[in-house]
Amino acid sequence: MRTIAGDTPITRSMRRQIDADNRRFPEHLLRVPATDWPPTLISWPRNPKELWRSRRFLVMIYDEAHNVERLSVMRTAVDGAKFADGIAWDELQRLKHECGRGDRSGVEIFPPDDNVVNVASMRHLWILPEPPEFMWGKR
Repeated sequence: MRTIAGDTPITRSMRRQIDADNRRFPEHLLRVPATDWPPTLISWPRNPKELWRSRRFLVMIYDEAHNVERLSVMRTAVDGAKFADGIAWDELQRLKHECGRGDRSGVEIFPPDDNVVNVASMRHLWILPEPPEFMWGKR
């Protein structure tokens, strides 16, 4: 039996609904008003401050400490027992731009082995208030 989030079976009708929901959105991100957020998201222990959606991606934005924002990014398609994986660097860069953070630096963190949490096919970008000193680029 296929599941999302460990224990909810993915039925054929659920897959059809996910596909129909995905077709309602354009290729680029749109900000979703809080009144349109799914009830399951509203019941989470910590709600995002913004939710953005496209045909292929969901981006949740959280406030973190020290004026840092976290972008939690996932695909909207289901692949077997979980949401599809495989979000490329250039997709993350584009999504950062599409949700209005294109002018700021973002970092992805790879924790020590004993602190890894990997419970969903999700990537996280921490958007910094200033570029890190170690950053290099065109300038």
